[in-house]
Amino acid sequence: MSALAAVATTRDCAGPRLQVDLSAVAANTRLFAARTSAELMAVVKADGFGHGAADVARTALAHGATSLGVTSLAEALDLRAAGLTAPVLSWLNPVDAAYADALAVEVELAVASREHLEAVVTAQRSAPHQRSARIHLHLDTGMARDGAEPTAWAGLCRAARRAERAGLVRVVGVMGHLGCADDPADECNALGRRRFAWGVETARAAGLRPARRHLAATAATLLDVRSHHTMVRVGAGLVGIDPTSTTPLRSGLTLTAPVVSVRRVRSGAGVGYGHTWTAPAATNLALLPLGYADGLPRLASGRAEVLLRGRRRRLVGRISMDQVVVDLGDDHAEPGDTATVLGPGGAGEPTVAEWAGWSDTLPHEVVTGIGPRVRRITVPATPAIPALRSLS
Repeated sequence: MSALAAVATTRDCAGPRLQVDLSAVAANTRLFAARTSAELMAVVKADGFGHGAADVARTALAHGATSLGVTSLAEALDLRAAGLTAPVLSWLNPVDAAYADALAVEVELAVASREHLEAVVTAQRSAPHQRSARIHLHLDTGMARDGAEPTAWAGLCRAARRAERAGLVRVVGVMGHLGCADDPADECNALGRRRFAWGVETARAAGLRPARRHLAATAATLLDVRSHHTMVRVGAGLVGIDPTSTTPLRSGLTLTAPVVSVRRVRSGAGVGYGHTWTAPAATNLALLPLGYADGLPRLASGRAEVLLRGRRRRLVGRISMDQVVVDLGDDHAEPGDTATVLGPGGAGEPTVAEWAGWSDTLPHEVVTGIGPRVRRITVPATPAIPALRSLS
């Protein structure tokens, strides 16, 4: 190895590190697959919730999922480029998205309006492919976000049926989303279920026969079997996030950082920008080389903790862009010691859920926010993942 290569290797290993244990994804996938008689779509948007989209996809498909879901076409095309051949649905795109590119690699598309349908049909006509465009009609079931408004739904279904008769599309699915699924008693869920049932019947009345009907995401998969239909979509749950706080799931992330330096400060010493914390007594402080540019929420300043030398230690002062300070009290640490910033929690380290609480946010934001400067190491699921099936 050259001197330059040796330096590069040392640098790669010296900084903050995120370990992704895919065995957790495998275990969570098996749990969700066992909780429903419907097919399981593994949602791997936002780079697999920060865990690596292709790795999470392969693991989920090997342990019970039958298809994949993402929001953007770019995410879907990345999965195809990574060699994944399972069905992939993309459901949040502008009308001028690269639909022809998606159709060329058999990405399924959600259609939420007549304009989106026309864009897909135009792409199919301009570059005919061997198969008709496979689409899922998307109905707004009560969230006022993505999906066709109920007043436009019947017209969308009729237009889709005309395109289907022309051989340009094949309506393979109808989809919706529940806004309050983490609280099964909330009336908006009952409204969403009723609206979805109406949407399916309206599609059938237009002559469509969507084989895949999916309304439930992670929370509804856990708590509301009435919303399962023929397919459920699980994303956050695959990586150990339970929005219902009812089901033990496994977390696969461990974020660590080395101690850069240790110093002794006097009573009254101010730490960080604005001196939001001053030492109440003489104390030892350890510096870690990661901050909000690496995904530590600044709102956690003054509340967050790390595990260092077997004990929880509080972060003091403001979380900076690149660094945080740990109060050791009269304990000692050495440069090069490893602090565990977050992990599954089995060794006493803070968890993703704790960081979310300290930051007044969701675990989803914590896991998707870990920045690109953090070196990632992926631990494969065991036993070895078998080869994937081909597209049918």
